[in-house]
Amino acid sequence: MSASAGDREPGVLHQDNAKEDSSGPPCAGENSKHDSVCTGSSEIKSRAVVKYCAAPPPTSYALLQEKTDLKLPPANWLRENPQLGSAGTTVLGSSSKSKPFSSFGMAYEFIDCIGDDVDVVSDSENIKKLLKIPYSKSHVSMAVHRVGRTLLLDELDIQELFMRSSQTGDWTWLKEFYQRLIDQKWQRKKKSKEHWYQKAILSKFLYYSINGDGAAEPVPDNPNDGEEQNEAEEYSSSWPTAFTSAASDTEESDAPKQGSVSMDSQFALGQVTSVPKEQNLPMLFDEGENSQGLRNDFVRNIMWTFEDIHMLVGSNMPIFGGGRYPAVSLRLRDNNKPINILTGIDYWLDNLMCNVPELVMCFHVNGIVQKYEMIKTEDIPHLENSNFSTRVVKDIAQNILSFLKSNCTKEGHTYWLFKASGSDIVKLYDLTTLCEEAEEEKCQNPFTLPVAVLLYRVASNLMLKARQNRKHYGTIRTLLLNCVKLLDEERHPQIIASAHYMLSELFQLDEAPEEDEGESLRAGGSEDSYSDEDGEEEEEELTEDSDENGDENGSYGSCSSPQDDSKAVAVIRSVGELSVPEKYKSTHQIRPSGVFPVSLDKEERCRHVLSYVLKGLKAVDGTIQKESDLPAADPNTPIPLKYEDRSAIGACAAEQGISLLLERGQSTVHNQKHPTRSGMIPGSWQHRMKLQLFLKASKAYYVLSDAATNLLKYGRALRYIKLSLQCYDAYCSVSGTPHPHMLQFHSQCLSLCGDIQLMLAQNAHNRAAYLEEYSYQTKEDQEILHSLHRESSCQAFNMATDLAMDPEYQLFVSSKCYEAAYELVISEALKDQLAQVLKRLGNIRNEMGVYYMNQAAAMQTEKEVKKSVSIAEQEMWKKSFAFFEKGMKDFEAIGDSTNTALLLCNTGRLMRICAQAHCAVSADQSRGEFSPEEALYYNKAIDYYSRAMKSLASRENHPAVWDSVNWELSTTYFTLATLLQDYAPLSRKAQEQIEREVTEAMMKSLKYCDLQTESARQPLYQYRAATIHHRLASMYHSCFRNQVGDEHLRKQHRSLAELHYSKAVCLFLSLKDAPCELLRTLLERVAFAEFTMAGDSNAAKLKSLTGAVELMAETRCAFLLIHKELLEEQIELREPDAAESAESRDVVGGSASGLNLQEVMKLIGVFEPSFSFLLLQLIKLMTTMKRKPSNKDEELLKTYRNVYSKLLRAEKNAPLLRRVELHIELLQQLTPQTGSDDTHSR
Repeated sequence: MSASAGDREPGVLHQDNAKEDSSGPPCAGENSKHDSVCTGSSEIKSRAVVKYCAAPPPTSYALLQEKTDLKLPPANWLRENPQLGSAGTTVLGSSSKSKPFSSFGMAYEFIDCIGDDVDVVSDSENIKKLLKIPYSKSHVSMAVHRVGRTLLLDELDIQELFMRSSQTGDWTWLKEFYQRLIDQKWQRKKKSKEHWYQKAILSKFLYYSINGDGAAEPVPDNPNDGEEQNEAEEYSSSWPTAFTSAASDTEESDAPKQGSVSMDSQFALGQVTSVPKEQNLPMLFDEGENSQGLRNDFVRNIMWTFEDIHMLVGSNMPIFGGGRYPAVSLRLRDNNKPINILTGIDYWLDNLMCNVPELVMCFHVNGIVQKYEMIKTEDIPHLENSNFSTRVVKDIAQNILSFLKSNCTKEGHTYWLFKASGSDIVKLYDLTTLCEEAEEEKCQNPFTLPVAVLLYRVASNLMLKARQNRKHYGTIRTLLLNCVKLLDEERHPQIIASAHYMLSELFQLDEAPEEDEGESLRAGGSEDSYSDEDGEEEEEELTEDSDENGDENGSYGSCSSPQDDSKAVAVIRSVGELSVPEKYKSTHQIRPSGVFPVSLDKEERCRHVLSYVLKGLKAVDGTIQKESDLPAADPNTPIPLKYEDRSAIGACAAEQGISLLLERGQSTVHNQKHPTRSGMIPGSWQHRMKLQLFLKASKAYYVLSDAATNLLKYGRALRYIKLSLQCYDAYCSVSGTPHPHMLQFHSQCLSLCGDIQLMLAQNAHNRAAYLEEYSYQTKEDQEILHSLHRESSCQAFNMATDLAMDPEYQLFVSSKCYEAAYELVISEALKDQLAQVLKRLGNIRNEMGVYYMNQAAAMQTEKEVKKSVSIAEQEMWKKSFAFFEKGMKDFEAIGDSTNTALLLCNTGRLMRICAQAHCAVSADQSRGEFSPEEALYYNKAIDYYSRAMKSLASRENHPAVWDSVNWELSTTYFTLATLLQDYAPLSRKAQEQIEREVTEAMMKSLKYCDLQTESARQPLYQYRAATIHHRLASMYHSCFRNQVGDEHLRKQHRSLAELHYSKAVCLFLSLKDAPCELLRTLLERVAFAEFTMAGDSNAAKLKSLTGAVELMAETRCAFLLIHKELLEEQIELREPDAAESAESRDVVGGSASGLNLQEVMKLIGVFEPSFSFLLLQLIKLMTTMKRKPSNKDEELLKTYRNVYSKLLRAEKNAPLLRRVELHIELLQQLTPQTGSDDTHSR
């Protein structure tokens, strides 16, 4: 392009009597100037917006004097003048023709409008030629390309094409097809002298009009030379040589102005440089003369809205100011020739497109000026001999557009719209398909490369918009796929690699498409948002003489071979049909090839990405030296070997591990001026493209690994993260200083790798399946790996990504990954990542602490004989404690109180394991006294659990963790109290002190027994509380029996024992599943009652014995529970499969319901003598009473004797179930007599 849009001067067109359309311009740029509607009829809507203008503001034209001789040249003739532009200097020849790539020049410059906002991009001459088809007998030959809903139209000069074909040998297939089509040999007519004469006086007239002096100042002139020169230009200037000749590397200047450099550098073709010279692409962007037809050479570009058709047109029509209107167009007419319809349509359309309200006509006779006449634009359709309907012209435009849109449907294809001279039939051919049938290379179609580049550029531009609106994705994908389809990989690897990278960018890896986006993505193939080349270009001569005098370019005979219609895509049987309103309607629908593949499956999206990355890498690798041509290794440079001795996992190994993982996170120190391992030059397009592709592949594998982790496929996940880190390794090998966002990605990869290694360590039982997943590799993965190895050995992360068999080593690797990620995060101050990395670090340190703690517990369990603590156990404790301490610091650093509490809880458990290991053993291997070491570690455990409770602050913050810590704290206090009570250190402490410590620990344990909150632990808390009360009651019972002298203390012990016994009984009764404990507690309580009545009077004894019998009656509840479980067991024993299990239960003395039969027998052995003793004492006492017994007493005595008699006569060897039933029966007899309620037995 001659100048970027930013450097151009805005054009200014003015008018008075304009009717303004309310609709805005379809695409308004920075330099656009809005102008009003210029209508030829109130029925036609037209709006013109100048997008760019190279001419200065219109100046007044010079009114030539009558009798001025236009055959004489003015002094300024053919000198460059900005007022006339190319219309002045080249009006004699080449520029009167539309160049074959003029629409592409405009499309490149106004890329934002292409594909969606604009229907047609073309030279104004082509537009006029198309709209005059029903009125004209001249030929029409245009190339049509489609890009979305935009049609690009260019003149396709078949005769000139064949002139070149005879020299180069190209397009012979089209030449043969054309000769069959018209059934005659083509020939080219030379321009008549009249033609050159008319052009010459028009040129001189325009120069006189800007000169203003009216003087005829002849200049040296050779008209014959001019004719020859012009004719030569006609043959040579239209077709650029850039597509067939080598060219030097150049850069297109438009790309940098598109937008942000960072985004353009990824997509804009102008940023992709250093193409080998044999690739002819750079000539497309040459700013010099060699660019030929591929630049925007129009004086002005206008966004013209004609009815509902939006067109971007190029025009070179000179515009002047003067008279009543600020803008007029000048025309020269032979007074002897009336204006016909074709000329009128020409003038009217030119003024509409340029928004010029008035036409100034200068009449001459044989070159002598006669007069001037001013005509309003809206009056042109009503001139004498040139009367035409503007509505018909509108219908023609709509029909032609619909016809082309319906039939030019394939992106990347070149269509040929052809009407022979004198024919009424218009045919549309698909030249791309015809070329393929002719088995000639696609690159021999000169439109192939500019079409491909345009597809690429529109896709690049849409890619920038797609960041905000994903509805463009289907369009972009189709654009790029068709771009790649058009190009030869060997000739244009740069565009192909970049296109494949952009295709990979379409698939979002970080998140699944939202539901409401699915339809918009699927709609990507619709006509209005599709991406196909589909162009409309039309051309007509500036004057109507071509129609009057025959075709200027040669003879196009009428078609005489109807059988060739089979080759046509579509046919208009008669040009008259174009004048019928809505005769042709666009029927182009969504095509499956344009649908963007929407999938919620992450793996499928990543596989799409990797397939495009691989194609891009292949395109790049094809331009670099082959592996066999790689430079030999320098014998003076040592080859770095990555080796790690896994058996040595110590401080040195840890440091080495972190340094290996961090190596690729640091700035590379190699000289970026030297070629990479494969021979790439840093800064070249290959270098930049490989960086993007390696990074994209790394991210795709990362997402695959993350998805596999979520599916619990840890072997597959490790394989993918290994590939991801290998891609990242290759990226670092060819990159310079890494960007902070790359170090962030490095940290994420290491964190995920740490997660996977941790999960592998926790799921060691499934190792065989993981190994199989890890070893599998697709062909695509292998090819990508092969490309990576061209740049790097990819060994930097082996330590982190190898599949080990040892869980301890896997935990070690996981911790090193997290530590390396932490180092990266703090080095780059990535605060948003710090919390996540620290949480992972705290978690892995907790896991390692638990691992070593479990190892220590296993050592303790495996010891056959309790000996002193081994050194190995102590080492495990130290390691475990150290990891717990580090983990707590990590969680405290991010204020994670919950996880801090969990680690404190685990440390408390470690202290309890240490306490258990210090258990004292006597000489006969029995449990010795409670040792001071045990007390020390239990107290430390209590301290850690208390800190955990403090860290949580309240249950509301995290109920589950709170309940867990609460339970562990209660358990520790209970264990401490139990050991103190059962194995009292009497050799070191007094009985009273031990009792105080036991009471204190028991009460603290009771304090943390949450009996109110409904949870799974509630029955456990109830059982523990009942046990605590029972133990305390037993202790006070024992104290009461052994205490001598201090009556106050004895009374205190008695009341406390009674209190705790009653609480224990209540809790055991509520449990319904602890009959043995309930029975034992009641028996102890009866014994306590018996002991307290010693030394009392008979009356007191009678009262105490009656109370004891009442307590004994309460044991009926326990027997009922035992009876129920024995019945359930008996039912189970009747089943055929229960014989073996019954035998095994007899051995251990258990039952199917969990009832301890040995314990039941033992308790019954205590119950029966105690019960009979009570009854005997009571009978004796009531018999020997001096006072006369009442009737009630006699009834009681009778009952006691009856129960006592049955108890004595009971068979001692009867089955357990029968004995239990007897006891229930006897106790039932006592219950109503004693007045006790039967609520507990229900």
